[in-house]
Amino acid sequence: MIGIRAATPADAAAIAAMYAPNVLTGTASFEIEPPDARTMRVRMAASDGLYPWLVATTGNDDSDSGVIGYAYASKFRDRPAYRYVCETSIYLTETSSGSGVGRLLYEALIDTLRAQGFIHAIGTITMPNDRSIKLHEAVGFRRQGVYREVGFKHGRWIDVGFWQCELNEPTVPPQDPRPFSEIGVVRD
Repeated sequence: MIGIRAATPADAAAIAAMYAPNVLTGTASFEIEPPDARTMRVRMAASDGLYPWLVATTGNDDSDSGVIGYAYASKFRDRPAYRYVCETSIYLTETSSGSGVGRLLYEALIDTLRAQGFIHAIGTITMPNDRSIKLHEAVGFRRQGVYREVGFKHGRWIDVGFWQCELNEPTVPPQDPRPFSEIGVVRD
């Protein structure tokens, strides 16, 4: 059984270990040095209770079983007018990739963001990455554009694509999103 729950500081080591190969040998991340568990805890805390960090585990929702994936939202841009939009990311263990775990985890993140009141989620995908594109589109993201050759890693230039998911109908005036700390994990 796959459990989906809010990430805790105790998950930081597993999250860092899962992310490291993407930094060291992959192009899904433009970081060059993999962050350690302490850095991941700092990043999680920087969400200030607003942005969700979720993990998929090999047990039920409350289990401390092995973390096999994580997904999170973060600030899209620094300017205040962007506060109704967030950026999303997801990473899985090599063995859980392609098993449906990513979809379960990303659907829970999208449902949670929708319940919080965010208007749009933006997915940023280094290209090519057919598996990530397929996952994003399966949960409602649509391709919006590509920045050509904006990252240089592993001896080559890399394109970055942007996918957008409408979470809620925009209103005037908009309501500020509710904190994840008040909503918790939502799965419809």
